[in-house]
Amino acid sequence: MRANWLWLIWGVFLLLEPAGWDSVWAQSPIRIGSRRELFVDAHLIGQLRNARLVLHHPVPQEVVLEHTEPWEGTGSGYHSVFFDGQKYRMYYKAWHLDPRPGKLHVPRSPVCCYAESRDGIHWIKPRLNLHRFQGSTNNNIVLVPGKLEGVYIDPGHIAVFLDTRPGVPPEERFKAVVLTQRPRGLAVLKSADGIHWRLLTPEPVLVGQGAFDSQNLAFWDPVAGKYRAYWRIFSQGRRAIRTAVSEDLIHWEQIRNLQYHNSPREHLYTNQVQPYYRAPHLLIGFPTRYVERPWSAAMEALPEPEKRRVRASSVQRYGTALTEALLMVSRDGVHFYRWNEAFLRPGPERPGTWHYGHQYIAWGMLETPSRLPGAPKEISLFSTERYWHGPGTALRRYTIRVDGFVSVQAPLAGGELITKPLIFQGDELHLNFSTSAAGSIRVEIQDLQGHPLPGFKLHECYELFGDTLDRVVRWRGGSSVALLADKPVRLRFVLKDADLFSFRFVPKAEGP
Repeated sequence: MRANWLWLIWGVFLLLEPAGWDSVWAQSPIRIGSRRELFVDAHLIGQLRNARLVLHHPVPQEVVLEHTEPWEGTGSGYHSVFFDGQKYRMYYKAWHLDPRPGKLHVPRSPVCCYAESRDGIHWIKPRLNLHRFQGSTNNNIVLVPGKLEGVYIDPGHIAVFLDTRPGVPPEERFKAVVLTQRPRGLAVLKSADGIHWRLLTPEPVLVGQGAFDSQNLAFWDPVAGKYRAYWRIFSQGRRAIRTAVSEDLIHWEQIRNLQYHNSPREHLYTNQVQPYYRAPHLLIGFPTRYVERPWSAAMEALPEPEKRRVRASSVQRYGTALTEALLMVSRDGVHFYRWNEAFLRPGPERPGTWHYGHQYIAWGMLETPSRLPGAPKEISLFSTERYWHGPGTALRRYTIRVDGFVSVQAPLAGGELITKPLIFQGDELHLNFSTSAAGSIRVEIQDLQGHPLPGFKLHECYELFGDTLDRVVRWRGGSSVALLADKPVRLRFVLKDADLFSFRFVPKAEGP
């Protein structure tokens, strides 16, 4: 009898909106302070009525780099991009692979190359004069395979980042993690200028903790106050991701495999995890989904079947595997909400697409000007095309709205979102949203029992409409919500033909 009651209680838990345990424990108010919250997961959602979470997709723009230099070869990838306060930097693997009938010819080991930009859109490859290729140093090679201060590094598997830890010494401002072969682990590098590199520590780290045969990365997490690393492993025969934390990039602990909510077991090649720059408590990743398919009429109908057959003649998966990018997000660095539908699909069939190595998103996102005069800035992402399929890989820029990965969306007939109990700090409520000309958003602030609070009832809220990254919510009594700060409340958003991307309670002194 007792067992039956337990199963009944469990069933009730699973029926709660939005689902399961998360809704049960969320009765304790979530303290959000004045941080920006995005609807990239269901963490804050109590109820959705005639509304849904919608995954948005990047928009293709121009090719920003052609990796066709002789030293770059046919297989450039694993890009790292970031802004260092003065200019935009990019680091990437350059590798030559020559598919031949029955054989994949690899004449040389990969190197790491460097590019830079003043606006994040137009990139140049500076001639660094550091390393020889075919007798000349007139190239942008920044690291080569071999021994670096006694440690053998493989710069084809590298991730470079700006170390934002408070108090980091100027000579260690730039960091990199790179694969080591003997022993197999990761070397941690440091640099004052991002060009000349030395070892941070003489011994590789995380030895024996993974396969590392992908882009392995690390970064400073300002919310946790620690470094995080994410790297490639094999788990139960599938490509997967492992993580750990560190105080100093040398000693690592809390080594764990990533866990996903309600997601199938799939091959994940890269991970591209990073703190979202406008809401660093959210760790956003763009892992590459790797899918092996057999030969079929549909496979033969994809672009450049002759190149596909040549690649497959050495190893079949080289010709028949497909790759695309996903979106995932975490609030603790281990448990991720993964969107199972593709974030960046292979797209329209055209030469250099729909193959193994396509749509690997670069690690890092940049805020760049819109092509529409007067429009707000947008986020630029970068992704690969023509991997092994041409004179060299191409890197295409994609754009997406700021905070615009996922929205709460409702039709013109109307829908609503009610949050879980929240405790905020701030003076005004700001929204990032988009509506049609006929659409609108209104906000009601409720107590824990769902009763509207005086002065913040739905009919007292002025309609919001338009398409903006930042708009203040106003009621008949004004925009101030300061009297409700530090008290548990629920937010009720009523939407008509609208998308709500994010919200934030903002102190007046700070502004948007």
